[in-house]
Amino acid sequence: MDLPSLVFILRGALCPSPDERKAAEQSLNQFQYAPQHLVRVLQIIVDNNCDIAVRQVASIHFKNFIAKNWSPHEPDEQQKISRTDKDMVRDHILVSVPQLPPLLRVQIGECLKTIIHADYPEQWPHLLDWVKHNLQDKQVYGALYVLRILARKYEFKSDEERTPVYLIVEETFPHLLNIYNRLAQIDKPSLDVAELIKFICKIFWSSIYLEIPKQLFDSNLFNAWMILFLNVLERPVPLEGQPADPEIRKSWGWWKVKKWTIHILNRLYTRFGDLKLQNPENKAFAQMFQKNYAGKILECHLNLLNAIRVGGYLPDRVINLILQYLTNSISKNTMYNLLQSRLDTLLFEIIFPLMCFNDTDQKLWDEDPHEYVRKGYDIIEDLYSPRTAAMDFVSELVRKRGKENLHKFIQFIVGIFKSYDEAPVEYKLYRQKDGALLAIGALCDKLKQTEPYRSQLEHMLVQHVFPEFTSPFGHLRAKAAWVAGQYAHINFSDQNTFRKALHSVVSGMRDPELPVRIDSVFALRSFVEACRGIYMLHTMYLNEIRPILPQLLDEFFKLMNEVENEDLVFTLETIVDKFGEEMAPYALGLCKNLAAAFWRCMNTAEADDEVDDPGALAAVGCLRAISTILESVSRLPHIFVEIEPTLLPIMRRMLTSDGQEVFEEVLEIVSYITLFSPTISLDMWGLWSLMMEALADFAIDYFPNILVPLDNYISRGTAHFLTCKEPDYQQSLWTMISSILLDKNMEDNDIEPAPKLIQVVFQNCKGQVDQWVEPYLRITVERLRRAEKSYLKCLLMQVIADALFYNSALTLCILQKLGVATEIFNLWFQMLQEVKKSGVRVNFKREHDKKVCCLGLTSLLALPAGHLPGEALGRLFRATIDLLVAYKDQIAGLSLSLLIDISVIYIITF
Repeated sequence: MDLPSLVFILRGALCPSPDERKAAEQSLNQFQYAPQHLVRVLQIIVDNNCDIAVRQVASIHFKNFIAKNWSPHEPDEQQKISRTDKDMVRDHILVSVPQLPPLLRVQIGECLKTIIHADYPEQWPHLLDWVKHNLQDKQVYGALYVLRILARKYEFKSDEERTPVYLIVEETFPHLLNIYNRLAQIDKPSLDVAELIKFICKIFWSSIYLEIPKQLFDSNLFNAWMILFLNVLERPVPLEGQPADPEIRKSWGWWKVKKWTIHILNRLYTRFGDLKLQNPENKAFAQMFQKNYAGKILECHLNLLNAIRVGGYLPDRVINLILQYLTNSISKNTMYNLLQSRLDTLLFEIIFPLMCFNDTDQKLWDEDPHEYVRKGYDIIEDLYSPRTAAMDFVSELVRKRGKENLHKFIQFIVGIFKSYDEAPVEYKLYRQKDGALLAIGALCDKLKQTEPYRSQLEHMLVQHVFPEFTSPFGHLRAKAAWVAGQYAHINFSDQNTFRKALHSVVSGMRDPELPVRIDSVFALRSFVEACRGIYMLHTMYLNEIRPILPQLLDEFFKLMNEVENEDLVFTLETIVDKFGEEMAPYALGLCKNLAAAFWRCMNTAEADDEVDDPGALAAVGCLRAISTILESVSRLPHIFVEIEPTLLPIMRRMLTSDGQEVFEEVLEIVSYITLFSPTISLDMWGLWSLMMEALADFAIDYFPNILVPLDNYISRGTAHFLTCKEPDYQQSLWTMISSILLDKNMEDNDIEPAPKLIQVVFQNCKGQVDQWVEPYLRITVERLRRAEKSYLKCLLMQVIADALFYNSALTLCILQKLGVATEIFNLWFQMLQEVKKSGVRVNFKREHDKKVCCLGLTSLLALPAGHLPGEALGRLFRATIDLLVAYKDQIAGLSLSLLIDISVIYIITF
C-alpha cells in the first residue's frame, strides 16, 4: 500500500462515524502484515507535513503492533515481521526520536523499549555504536533518550544478567561526563539543559541501582561525577520560569534534576554508608566515600531543607528523599555528630512543622475528602510524603538516640499541649496540636515501653487526646480517634476511660466529616482487638459493643458505599471474628453488603486498569470478610442456604480467568459452602466444571485450594457424583487427574493433590466405582516409578492402600494383571522399614498416613487362604504389627483390640 492510501485509512480511523471508523480499522488489520507496512507507518509518524492527528493515530498503531508482534511470545510461534522490515525499522526509528513532538515521542519510546528489550545486543549489536557516535555530535538528545531506555533494560537485572551494563558504562560514561561538564558551566541554562542533565542522571541511576559498575570505582572518575552532582545540588534552582501551581512546579525540569541527583546520592550512601555491610573488595571504596562525600551530601541536604524553615519551596518528593538520607544517618556515629549541631533547628523548626496539618491538607479535606482518605492510607503515597518521612525520622531518632532526644522531644510536645490548653479559643494553634497528636501516635511503641512515660499514658490520653473528640475542627477529631486507636491496647487503670474512648470512637463513625468516620472505623478495630486477656474485662468490653452492633453495622455499610478501602473491610472482619455466632442474625445482610461492595471495587479496578488500584485490594478484603462470616456461622447450616444465592454470581464469575486476582479467596468461599451447607445444591455443582476448566488453563498453582471443594463434592455429595451423567463428574475427574499425573513436565510438588483426590474417591465410593480401580492404579503405578519426592511416593502408595481397602481382591488381581504386585509390595515394605539414624520413620509420618496403610494391609490379611503366599503373608503380618504399634504410640490411647484381632487372623491363617 502506498503512503497516500495509508494516510487515507489512518484518517478514517479518526472519523466520528462508527461504520467508517470500523472500516478503517479493518483495513489496517488487513494490511498490517504486508511487507514494509511498518516502515511506511513510521514515515508518516515523522512527516512534519502530515496532520498531527493522523501522525498520532499512526504512532499508536505502530506502538501496539510492535508490542504485540515484534518478538514471539511462545517458543514455537512464527515470526510475523520479516527480518528486512525489522532491520529497516531499527535503522529509521533512532533518527526519528529528536524530530518528534513529545506527544508522539512517548509512543516511539515505548516501541524502542520493546525492540531494545527483545533485540539488544544479539540482533542489534550496533546500537551502542550509534549511541556513542551521536553523543559526540548534535544528536545528543536522541542519543541520551535511547541510552536511557538501554540502561533501564538492566536496572533490576541480577548480577549474571548485568554484564552488558559494564560495556555500556565503559563506552558511554566518559562522553556523558563531558556533556554534563559542558552543561554545568552554562551561565543561564534553559529548560532544555535541565532535560539533558535529567537524562544523564537517570542513565547513571539505572547503571548503579543494583550494583555499582567497577569502572566507577576509579577514584578520579568517581570524583569527577561527584563534583558535578554536588555542584548541581548546591546550585539554586532558577527562579525565572517556575510554574506558580505547586502541582506543576514539582514536575518542572530543574526540580526533576534535583530529585534525580538526590536519588543517586542517596543510593550511593545506602550502598556505601555502612562499612559493616561491605564486601572486603568494596571496603576501601566505602571508606573513601564516607570520608570524602557522605558528610558533604549531608550538609547540602540540610541547606536545602533550610528553605522550608524560611518559607521557601521544595517539592514533596525532594523533602522525602532528603529526610530518608538524614534518617539513615542517625545510626552512624560520624554522621550523627555532624547532624547534632543543627539537630534542634531541624527537629523543631523543620521536622515538626512537616508533621502539622497544613493548607494543602485543608484544601484537600474540603474539596475532595475521598482523595484525602485515599492519600492518608495509601502506602505508595508514603514514598512521596514529607509527613511520613518526618515521622520516620523522629521514630528512628528516639529509637537509636533516645537517651539524648526522647525527653527533649516529649517536653517540646508537652509544651505545645500546655500552650494549646492555656490559650483562648480564638488563639489556639489547632494545626500545631494536630502535629503534636501525630507525634504522640507515631511514638506509641517507644512510649509504651519507656518510663516515666508508660505510667503517664492514660493521663495523657484523658488530658490531651480525648477532649479533641468534640473539637470544632474535623482534622483534630480524626487525629484523636487515630491516637486513641494507637493506645487502645494499654492497661487502663480506670475501665471507664476505656469505655468512654470506645464510645467516642463509635460516635465518630457518625461524624459529618468522612475522614473522621474513616479514622474512627480503623480505631475501632484496635479497640475490638484489645478486648481480650482477662475474661471479665473481655466480656465487659464486648458488652459495650454488643447492644450497638446493628447501628455499627449500618455505619459500616454506609462507609463501604462511600469508600473502597481494605482497612475498612479488615475492621468489619475483626468484629465478625470477635462475635462469632452472634453475627448469625446479621450474616445475610453482611454478605449482601460485602458482595455489593466487592462488585463496586472490581468495577473500579477494571475501569482504572491499574494492578495496584486500592479498589482491587478492597475487593480481596471483601471476600476475606465473607469467609470470616461463613466460618463464624459454620455450625448453623440453614444460614448457608440463605447466603448462597448472594454469593453464587461472584463464584461463577471469579472462578474463570476474570478472577485470577481473587481466585484463592473465592475458592475458600466455595469450600465453606460445600462443607457446611445442609446439602450441596445443583447450582453449587455447576461450579465443578469451572474449577476443572481453570485447572486446565491457569490455575494449576491453586490445585491444593481446589482440592478442598472437590473433596467436599465427592464426600458430601457422593450420590450425585456417582449418578449424574450430564455432566459426567467421574469422567471429568479422571480426565483431570490422569492428565496431571501423566504430565512429565510437572514437578512432584505440583501434583500432590491428584493422588489425594483418588483416595477421596476410593474412601467415599466403596463398591460403586469398580470400573475406575484399574485406570487409577495404572497411572498411580506409572507416576510412582518416576516420583522423586518421598512425600509424593507416600501419597501414591496410599492410593494403593485405599484401593486395597476399597476391594482387596480386585486390587490385588489388577496389580498381578499389571505385573507389578511384587514390585509394589517390596517398595511398600521397604518404605515402611526405612528410618533415620535417630530411629524416626522416613515415610508415612502422619497419623493419617499410618491409618491408611493399616487399613490397606489389614484388608489383605482378611483375604481367603491362598491369595497370598506364606512368605508374603509373614512379611505382611510383621509390617502390619509394626505399623499398628507406631500408630498406637502416635495417637496415645488406641485400644489394643485391633492388635488382638490381627493376631487372631494370623493364628487362623497359619
